[in-house]
Amino acid sequence: MTEPTACDTGSHKSPVSEIFEHVPHPRIAARKAAGPAKTSDIRKRGKGPIGRLNARFGVFITVAVGTMWCAYLFTLLALVSLPAALQSHDRIIIVAWIAQTFLQLVLLPIIIVGQNVQAAASDQRAEDTYKDAEAVLHEALQIQAHLQVQDQILQRLLAALPDPASTGETRSA
Repeated sequence: MTEPTACDTGSHKSPVSEIFEHVPHPRIAARKAAGPAKTSDIRKRGKGPIGRLNARFGVFITVAVGTMWCAYLFTLLALVSLPAALQSHDRIIIVAWIAQTFLQLVLLPIIIVGQNVQAAASDQRAEDTYKDAEAVLHEALQIQAHLQVQDQILQRLLAALPDPASTGETRSA
């Protein structure tokens, strides 16, 4: 945050400091406490103990199946039944093997790997956006502190000017 200025501490009350008083938005404190949302945080949530159990079990299966090693294993498993499908010389059985055995079995872990990569990229974007928002907030607070110092200087300059009523002069606009 910023150093307290004379306006903040109440040691110098001026008409300028009475014009504007900074009130931080409550979201600032909440954002600092919570940090950016991440996929791993969302996965751990669940409504009630059954919901949390389901979420943990789902994450466990996703982590286990969502690897390229699992895709390689499923490819080998699917290839076990390929000779039988080819020996049948039946187009329907061969197409069924390709569609139902090979594609579904092998593509499942590959798709999960892709989703994990996308989730990691999303988490990185969330973290970067959070840091960017934090930097913008810092800059805004610096601007506000700068303006408060300028207000104090303007007050001192106004106070140093002679009172036009006491000198008999009139100021023209």
